[in-house]
Amino acid sequence: MLFIASVFLAALATGFGFSAYQAAAFEKNNPNQGELIDVGGYRMNSVYVPRPKTADLPTLVFIHGASANLRDPMGAFRDKLEGRAEMLFLDRPGLGFSDRGGPRNAYPDGQADAIAALMKKRGIRKAIIVSHSFGGAIAASFALNHKDMVEGLVFLSPATHPWPGGIEWYYSVAKTPVLGWLFSTLVAPPAGLAAIDKATKAVFAPNPRPDNYIEKTAAYLAIRPRAFRNNAIDIANLLEYVKRVSPRYREIKAPTVIITGDADNVVYPQIHSRQLHEAIDGSTLLTIHNLGHKPDYIVTDLAISAIESVAGRKRNLKKLAAEAEARIVVVK
Repeated sequence: MLFIASVFLAALATGFGFSAYQAAAFEKNNPNQGELIDVGGYRMNSVYVPRPKTADLPTLVFIHGASANLRDPMGAFRDKLEGRAEMLFLDRPGLGFSDRGGPRNAYPDGQADAIAALMKKRGIRKAIIVSHSFGGAIAASFALNHKDMVEGLVFLSPATHPWPGGIEWYYSVAKTPVLGWLFSTLVAPPAGLAAIDKATKAVFAPNPRPDNYIEKTAAYLAIRPRAFRNNAIDIANLLEYVKRVSPRYREIKAPTVIITGDADNVVYPQIHSRQLHEAIDGSTLLTIHNLGHKPDYIVTDLAISAIESVAGRKRNLKKLAAEAEARIVVVK
């Protein structure tokens, strides 16, 4: 019995050691590119691009999706928008290099409040909010609770409404108090390391994933135990949250463009984007044939045109969407 207990404890120690080593290695190989700012007892991490003299757009704030960090939207948009706007790329609470903060930050409205606090710390009074996937629920909550800070909204494959079924089993396990901590520490890092190539390709499917995507976006940061568990809790809380909040989306009055793909198998467009469009009066919905879950990377130019449109520029978005659709590449 003592031998079995010793073996078990040795296995636990090995697992904890491996996780700690991997987390440290991920952070060493992907050092923080942002700045940590206290927003009320905890710190939010962000990369701030000051307003250039050549700016022709309002301030832009980017909210990343699940299992991601600020480098995801920054990799898609920064180079193409450099010199055109003041920009803020941020790590959501508990992801990337941001602290988790209090229990409210496990829900989209708490994260929206955290983003509002960070914007104020950065001197940003109002901005166009650009969000992807899970970030869509946060952007919608931001528009409801901080409407005076919203210049416009661009939703990219948003997750905003109740969906049938539940969530992947490992998110439910990771959320639980003790077992979840053990699972996130002992199982998630090695399993995530083995699955990350396939998983990121699945997010882009049926479109090709950029070859350097994992490295460019520091995707490995999502499988650190702390980040994995925080992400799992976010996802596990989302369904009940949107059941409660989505009826309020009709209160949103900001100029809005929604871009989605009819081949998105991560966040179903007929459930989320279609209902969001129906709820927000005057919004524009662009559904792109053969586009998967990553319009930020696959139709970046169309997303930028959407930003220009909500900023008040005249853009024929239907025509531009058709042109983008004609360029879509599908991986067989």
